[in-house]
Amino acid sequence: MNFSRQALLGVGMIMGGSVMLFAMVQQIGANDKSADKSAMIQKADTQQATPAPLTTDIDTEKRILAQKQRERTARVAEQEKRAQQFSIEQETAESQALAKSRYENERYIENTTPDMEASTSSQSAETTVVAPKVQPRVSTATNTVAAATVKATSPTNKEAQQAQAKKQAEAKKQAEAKKKLAAEKQAEDKKQAEAEKKTLDKKQAEAKKRAEDSAKKKADTKREAEAKLAAEKKAAKQQAGAEQKAAAAAKAAKTEAPTSTLDYKVKPGDGLIKLARQYNVPVAALAQANNTSASAPLKLGQNIVIPSRKQVQRLEREAAAAEKARANERAQAKRSAETKRQAQQKLVEARKEVKETDAKGSFGVQVALASNQASADEVVKKFKDAGYKVKTSNTSRGVRVIVGPERGKIAALALKDKVDSDPKVNSNGAWVLYWR
Repeated sequence: MNFSRQALLGVGMIMGGSVMLFAMVQQIGANDKSADKSAMIQKADTQQATPAPLTTDIDTEKRILAQKQRERTARVAEQEKRAQQFSIEQETAESQALAKSRYENERYIENTTPDMEASTSSQSAETTVVAPKVQPRVSTATNTVAAATVKATSPTNKEAQQAQAKKQAEAKKQAEAKKKLAAEKQAEDKKQAEAEKKTLDKKQAEAKKRAEDSAKKKADTKREAEAKLAAEKKAAKQQAGAEQKAAAAAKAAKTEAPTSTLDYKVKPGDGLIKLARQYNVPVAALAQANNTSASAPLKLGQNIVIPSRKQVQRLEREAAAAEKARANERAQAKRSAETKRQAQQKLVEARKEVKETDAKGSFGVQVALASNQASADEVVKKFKDAGYKVKTSNTSRGVRVIVGPERGKIAALALKDKVDSDPKVNSNGAWVLYWR
């Protein structure tokens, strides 16, 4: 009977341990799934937290930065909420497993106590057959104490308590790890936000500096334009005043100049300007009548011709015609220079555009066909002085003067246009020919 009770007790303990082991396996599986889920969530959060590159628009970057901060705060709150929910679920599962283990231990103790009492009574009856004794019934308090003692000393209960403590420690460790991870994530987000803010501040500072530089440049340009305009106005005003004075002087000279030519001998202190005022004659007309310049000094005793009114009018017409001629010459020179520049540019471009098919031979520009070598040398000197490469070739009709040659006919035609537009050589009969 003792063996049967011991066997029954062992079987109960094995069953209770199996139940506890099954509960622990289920709980570990749930913990692994929760950990995988947390890892997936953390990976998704990490991917979502990858910062997008800042745009060059300051206002847009401010809005993006504010939106990222709101999303970052929401993710941290969601992670803390998930961590709390996981801790609550963990504690609930552990409490349920512990309650189930306690319930099975109590059932086991309740089922084994009557058998032990019955076994004790049967053994007493077999031992004392002649005079049976009534065994005192064990009180409820004694059963409770025994049950508590068995429960306390049960190996299964001790293992359950150790497993429970281990689970609690593991759960605490995981909670601390998640809390640490959340803190690190929050610190990293804060660091990233500070870096983004620093970059934004730097861009704002650069934009501000560029705006200040632009405003300063505009102000300087405006001041320069105003100064230039003021100088032009001042120069125009001075020129208008000078023209008015000259017109008044010319008018006075026309109306008050002497009627006939006068001869005057230079005295001490005399000058063209003084004499022009004295006889109401324009300084330019007085200088022109005496073949000198308006700023030339006069010598003591020098004979000066004071022109008459008709002579002044003639001299003014001649001066105006000469000025007009000089203006035309300047305009012509300017046009010639521009034409020459364009011809040179055209020649440069033509040389660049020469194709291989056009470059099979050389082409020259014939500028003269001299009757003898001496005449040809004069033409060669003139073109060389103007900066051209010149060659000569004897023919049956005379000495040919060639400028060039050039690779390709296109370049040679451009060279011909340049020669025709060059006033230094004054050539208008040039033509292109194949040289070799």
